[in-house]
Amino acid sequence: MQQRQSSNVHGPGHSGHFTDTIWRQFIQSPAKSYALFAFIFLLLVGALISTRLLDSTTCPGTYPTSYTPEEDHDSPLAPTCPDYFRWIHEDLRPWARTGITREMVERANETANFRLVIVKGRAYVKRNIKAFQSRDTFTLWGILQLLRRYPGKIPDLDLMFDCVDWPILLKSNYSVPGAPAPPPLFRYCANDQTFDIVFPDWSFWGWPEVNIKSWGKILKDLEEGNRRMNWTDREPYAYWKGNPVVASSRQDLMKCNVSEGQEWNARLYVQDWKREKQKGYKQSELASQCKHRFKIYIEGSAWSVSEKYILACDSVTLYVTPNYTDFFTRGLIPMHHFWPMNVYDKCRSIKFAVDWGNNHTGKAQEIGRAASRFIQEELKMDYVYDYMFHLLNQYSKLFRYQPTIPTGAVEYCAETMACPEEGMARKLMEESLEQSPKETSPCTLPPPYDPSSLYDVLREKENSILQVESWVKAYWENQTNQ
Repeated sequence: MQQRQSSNVHGPGHSGHFTDTIWRQFIQSPAKSYALFAFIFLLLVGALISTRLLDSTTCPGTYPTSYTPEEDHDSPLAPTCPDYFRWIHEDLRPWARTGITREMVERANETANFRLVIVKGRAYVKRNIKAFQSRDTFTLWGILQLLRRYPGKIPDLDLMFDCVDWPILLKSNYSVPGAPAPPPLFRYCANDQTFDIVFPDWSFWGWPEVNIKSWGKILKDLEEGNRRMNWTDREPYAYWKGNPVVASSRQDLMKCNVSEGQEWNARLYVQDWKREKQKGYKQSELASQCKHRFKIYIEGSAWSVSEKYILACDSVTLYVTPNYTDFFTRGLIPMHHFWPMNVYDKCRSIKFAVDWGNNHTGKAQEIGRAASRFIQEELKMDYVYDYMFHLLNQYSKLFRYQPTIPTGAVEYCAETMACPEEGMARKLMEESLEQSPKETSPCTLPPPYDPSSLYDVLREKENSILQVESWVKAYWENQTNQ
């Protein structure tokens, strides 16, 4: 969603049309203009000294807690959100009948890293368990930016967030007669067997421990990296680089690497983050890893952050059958956005996929470009925030109680979060800071699937996967018979 220039505040650096509109309004209505100038002055001052304000140890209370963009009859209506937003309704369906009570929320406290309560547009946090690295810090930072982006638009709510990879709310535990409704628990991924509510992961605002920039910056880098090397000029192999120790499936993948005795068309590398840090991360720049025609995505101990970076490369993503899903991958379509790979037959699947792609270069490039377009257009930062916006708004509608600030909770804001940070973490916060309220409304949430439509979507995906598996099987049976 493009931010348009208009008479509303858009932060520093937007002056031409903005100034002309202000002048016309001043001539037409001086009284109205004085109020408008006062509001603009406060926001511009805040934007110009935002870095200095991030040194505050208290929440200053000067940022707007509500903001309504001035109506512009010439502007188009808000676009409909990408189709994967429809899964918001599915994720919240377990509480559609019962609603959400305080008791339900507090039952999720056992494993939650933090409890977040939003009251009158302000955030209050009670930390329970420190998350691994900075996962909790940058998840909270992202939510604070959402409040700055849409001040006054996030209703009062109360939620528990678990920053550990694995979903834990097994559906089987809540489907027996007499079982209570599941506690609502937010995390980064889920699967068909769990009720965990998926939410954008921390790395959209950066991952300081491994030198990964915020998503808005990386998208530009990846786009430039794709332009530097055409698909046909890339290495005609499947590339993967990561930590194989975290999952047996990844260790099994390493058996597909090239050696003197075998050629499965794979080029696989072990990522040693300790060594990378010592060398200044020179070999882990994401935009420089788009040099192969094919890239492999395979889960780690659960879903992997690497997913979105791999899909953005213009390469054909060889997508090893996943056990988990995050918030956006439910919008991906096999053989349109990626090539599905059988987790139990990796080497032969890679060999077949790479040979197929190198012999059908036009179709292979279409798959790679479709994935890149999806990432660049449907997973841009505007839509990440809008997904959060709609998920939290729909979640709040289920409440059967008025959220209140819990004992021990502390108010969080951008200033107090950034103040103690240094180095890369501080840099990431400064570059991802929302400087002012957004001038346009969020995209329009599409309606939920009806049962038959959802069944058709899932069946179509499954049929595409089975089709590819049948091709692989037939190919290798033919090789055996020759």
